Amino acid sequence: MKAHQLAAAALIASLSVGAQAQTEIQWWHSMSGALGDWVNDLAREFNASQKDVKIVPAFKGSYDESMTAAIAAFRAGNAPHILQVFEVGTATMMASKGAIVPVGEVMKMGDAKFDPNAYVPAVAGYYTAPSGQMLSMPFNSSTTVFHYNKDAFKAAGLDPNKPPSTWPEVALAAAKLKASGHKCPFTTTWVSWTQFESFSAWHNVEFSTKNNGFGGTDTRLAFNTPLHLRHIENLANMAKQGLFVYKGRGNTGDATFYSGECAMLTGSSGLYANIKKNAKFASGIAPLPYYPDVAGAPQNTVIGGASLWVMAGKKPAEYKGIAAFFSYLAKAEVASESHKRTGYLPVTKAAYELTEKSGFYKANPGTDVAVTQMIRKTTDKSRGVRLGNFVQIRTIIDEEMENVWSGKKTPKEGIDTAIQRGNEQLEKFQKTAKL
Repeated sequence: MKAHQLAAAALIASLSVGAQAQTEIQWWHSMSGALGDWVNDLAREFNASQKDVKIVPAFKGSYDESMTAAIAAFRAGNAPHILQVFEVGTATMMASKGAIVPVGEVMKMGDAKFDPNAYVPAVAGYYTAPSGQMLSMPFNSSTTVFHYNKDAFKAAGLDPNKPPSTWPEVALAAAKLKASGHKCPFTTTWVSWTQFESFSAWHNVEFSTKNNGFGGTDTRLAFNTPLHLRHIENLANMAKQGLFVYKGRGNTGDATFYSGECAMLTGSSGLYANIKKNAKFASGIAPLPYYPDVAGAPQNTVIGGASLWVMAGKKPAEYKGIAAFFSYLAKAEVASESHKRTGYLPVTKAAYELTEKSGFYKANPGTDVAVTQMIRKTTDKSRGVRLGNFVQIRTIIDEEMENVWSGKKTPKEGIDTAIQRGNEQLEKFQKTAKL
């Protein structure tokens, strides 16, 4: 073959390689606002780092909505490749045999390195099956923390550098804030997660039997102890006095904190990004309050946020692309930047060490609260909560507690009804699930 023919052949070969279509990966998520910007940036930065794979993020509404949409899409044969699922959907996803591919298998298909031991144990443990197999990719793992408005504290004569550490102190601070003219001294988001699930782990008591569902699907709700009752009675009394103002379900109350309307909030550590972006006041992050007379408290808080699940029925090239993207997300620099930007936990130990070394925690007091709450030694009662039909159970708790906050039911009636209705959901799941 002559030189010009060789050159032409080489050109054709290079053109055909260049013309190969990128592998598109659809990623359905539930991140809005500053967190939506973060997700879009992650996809854009990964896409710019290589030429073979294109991640296409799509916002699909709230966690409940995106999960429902993905299940419907899977049944119709057009599920996304990656689905962000909040932690309460974990047991349901685990039971969806045939619908998902465990993350370890995906990484193997893509010839990607994957070491479950590289992940923060409290994070990895939650997404691991009884067999020891890690099922989903930790992504935006959060925990419950106490956010407070330092400027409002100053105006009320409270020490802005000494947030309340116990529930009695929260009530006293709320009374001072109210006296100084604050219409919403304290609120909470995610009532079940903050006031029942995390509250239980933080005090080392069970939320449900069988180690909070990790020990089997025959678990039943157990949050009717004297301690739980005392806590809900205290919150109901605070609601009556205008010290606790209920602002709605899910994360509805978040905006009332960073707008300055509510001065204290128990909610997600992942609220940090939106506070940083929107708040016009100095804010602080403190550990979740506890009752000082409870032996062993505080213990550790439980995981929240979400992980990334890979749907079944895709092509080998697509799984290879997903593995490349997951490897990128797990890089210490990428995971550390995500943690610093959002307030979500660093998902790997290397990301935590890198963040600490960078001096970020010293420069931004309170940003390490979520990490220190989660890396404490866990017990069988505090490892987390993994229940079937958990989305429905949380809705039941919301409904019953709304009756309590409005005075329609006593705290005992609200708790007892929530347990009775929640247990019906657990019985239903037990009959159908074969984990």
